[in-house]
Amino acid sequence: QQNILIMAEKYNASNIAIEQILNFIKSGEIAIPEIQRPFVWKPKQVRDLIDSLYTGYPTGYLIISQSPNMILKDGNKSEGKKIMIDGQQRVTALMTAIIGLEVINSDFEKKRIKISFNPLAIDEDEVFKVQDNAILKDKKWITDIAEVFKTDFKRGSFVSQYCEANPEMDSDRLHDILDNLIGIKNRQIGVITLDKELTIDEVTEIFIRINSQGAKLNQSDFAMSKIAANIKYGGNALRKAIDYFSHLAVQPDWYHEMTKDKDFMESKFASKIKWLKDDREEIFDPGYGDILRVAFMYKFGRGKMKDLVSLLGGRDFETRDYKEEIAEASFEKLTDGVLDFMNEFSFTNFILSIKSSGFISNRLINSQMTLDFAYTLYLILNTNNQIDKTQIKHFVSKWYVFSTLTSRYITSPESVMDLDIRRISEKGFLEYFKEMEESNLSDTFWEIGLVQDLETSAINSPFFNVFLAAQVHGSDNSLLMNGTKVRDLITTMGDIHHIFPKGYLQKNGITDKSKYNQIANYTYLDTQTNISIGEKAPNEYFKTVFEQCVSKEMKFGNISDTALLKENLSVNSIPENIISMDATHYEDFLLERRKLMAKKIKDYYYSL
Repeated sequence: QQNILIMAEKYNASNIAIEQILNFIKSGEIAIPEIQRPFVWKPKQVRDLIDSLYTGYPTGYLIISQSPNMILKDGNKSEGKKIMIDGQQRVTALMTAIIGLEVINSDFEKKRIKISFNPLAIDEDEVFKVQDNAILKDKKWITDIAEVFKTDFKRGSFVSQYCEANPEMDSDRLHDILDNLIGIKNRQIGVITLDKELTIDEVTEIFIRINSQGAKLNQSDFAMSKIAANIKYGGNALRKAIDYFSHLAVQPDWYHEMTKDKDFMESKFASKIKWLKDDREEIFDPGYGDILRVAFMYKFGRGKMKDLVSLLGGRDFETRDYKEEIAEASFEKLTDGVLDFMNEFSFTNFILSIKSSGFISNRLINSQMTLDFAYTLYLILNTNNQIDKTQIKHFVSKWYVFSTLTSRYITSPESVMDLDIRRISEKGFLEYFKEMEESNLSDTFWEIGLVQDLETSAINSPFFNVFLAAQVHGSDNSLLMNGTKVRDLITTMGDIHHIFPKGYLQKNGITDKSKYNQIANYTYLDTQTNISIGEKAPNEYFKTVFEQCVSKEMKFGNISDTALLKENLSVNSIPENIISMDATHYEDFLLERRKLMAKKIKDYYYSL
């Protein structure tokens, strides 16, 4: 019972008439962040919502978050802004269908979605439809229900005209039908208002528990709602910029659609993201959460997104009050951070630093969080004078590899990022990085820890990806080939080859998938060589390769020189005694190759 009482204190649940909710929206008492963004519902979904309300079916809760009261610059207090964090699409649908509001569609055109009503519908006839040309020509349809909801709707003359055009309709019956239709605005809808003192973690938890769709509200979503709802400090334009950058990064050709948003094209952000229309790079396609996270860490020196939500609301962490000047300054700092994130020179040079370390494809990228911090580091080093500008890309790429190898941002990433940001600020990057290397990259790590980490069958293992990046960085030839680089096979979707062929191992009793798919048994191989090898034992096909260095009769690959072959085995971390290995040596091979791979990764890291 005590838990129920505690939960009840966290939010207030009530039923409010639709008309009242729409009035709250029109007056600005409740802000809908989505109202300024493309309306994603299809017209049929709007029709279905109106039909559900007309027939009395439940339509779910609206969830409203109320910001704490804020101290204004003149010392007075303002009531905390209410933001709808769930139900935006439903309310927007009501506003276009009932009030006649134009919504921005996916083509960024302002349009009405007009819902038509058939008072003469019987049995299986549709009562509501999305307006189309056929309906406009059919006398029995009320072509736009928004006309009926207008305050100046002339009901008497409408009824007489309708009955004249449709003699089968009785005027008294039509009055009753119109009462039911107009009664939609009096339908009660559930509204849950969250307490203004709740933390972002509590808001998120309540949202997940209440939301029947099981959708998850994360801190980036909440921050974006805060941003979009704040017109005073340019939040709406900032939100658009973040959304549009994310969209363009994935779909550069979408730029043409974006230009239809005239308001945005006149903002200071449009020229900053225009360059993306010609960008085809796929290494880092940031979502809005990535943009917010990087801009926040870089400008505010903090790593926890819930702090951004608090700061945008004006939170003073010392006095625990909410102040207008803090909200204003936070929006200004965040806007500057987002603009710096979007800067073409910074973004493209950051990508170059990642690619220069061998991570040339998004197939080699394991963690978006690790990329986020690396870009944050790039922006920090680019704006303070801790290190020479010519060394920034070098240190950013090295930190990226370091944090990938140590899985630094995999468990509790925000806490670790917060720590790293603060330590870099306090100690300076070079000193802190030196400390991190000394405490994390001991001989034990390289010779034992990394060897153990490589014992996995996960093809997207970060450790295998670092190994492949090391091969790309070293411009290594792929196995048994001279001239075909590992780089080429990664970018052209070449074959991953089992050095001990899968079929061969299965025939010899090794049927456990996690055994024959060990990453130490993997290498990139050109397709034709892979097909030629088939299910042959390593001691068979490697013996043939050594022999062809004498006979010059090519069977596998194109190497015909013993010294070149030994170098090829070395860069692919394959022990030379592979020539005598069969299935009985498989476990020994895996261990030996893991050690060679770990050594290659170590040499690569210290060469960066």
